Amino acid sequence: MEDVLAWDVWGRDRPGRREVNAAGESTWFNWTMSPDWGPGVEVLGEVGPGTRILELGCGGGGNLAHVATFGAEAVGVDMSTVQLKQAQERWPGLEVWHERAERFLSAVPAPYDVIYSVYGAAWFTEPDVLLPLVLEKLTPGGLYAFSHNPPALTGCYGPQVTQMKPERPGDDPLFVKRFDYEPEYWELLLKSAGFVDIEAAVIAPPDGKRLGTLLVTAHAPS
Repeated sequence: MEDVLAWDVWGRDRPGRREVNAAGESTWFNWTMSPDWGPGVEVLGEVGPGTRILELGCGGGGNLAHVATFGAEAVGVDMSTVQLKQAQERWPGLEVWHERAERFLSAVPAPYDVIYSVYGAAWFTEPDVLLPLVLEKLTPGGLYAFSHNPPALTGCYGPQVTQMKPERPGDDPLFVKRFDYEPEYWELLLKSAGFVDIEAAVIAPPDGKRLGTLLVTAHAPS
């Protein structure tokens, strides 16, 4: 399908995560698209042995690899074979699955303590489809967290289209659908789906950057 091809092309041309961050660490967690900016893994709460964590749209596996260093049972799912291969080559043993987020959630039996998405499936999957599945697969009180760009243009809210690079020079461009909502509307969507303790806010960008990062957290009822 076109969106699968688009993410393979995107992953093929995208430079991988740096070997170390500004602190000299070989793994780290970053919710934003700006290096070494914003909150980190602490957003996920207590992460350690026995914690079951799922990333929706894990891409090259950088954030997931950091979660795994705490001894958590870390699982990632992505529709791009190109990006999953990159993840497995850099972090052998990282548990990643090739599947769409909604199909994986529909099939997996065991619940997770944390489900998160960083500029991933939470942004590019129909919320009316994804949110009920996420809630169903969270443990009581479990956390759902995701980040993506806030709406860039006033009045451009809801389903939008992102134009991606073509597979080959001269080909038609590829397209993927994304879902741009402001913090208040995400809160309404999550509340309607049954989530509680919802917070949504924009992380301001670093100096010289125009666009911040929308970070949303919500919990399953206890």
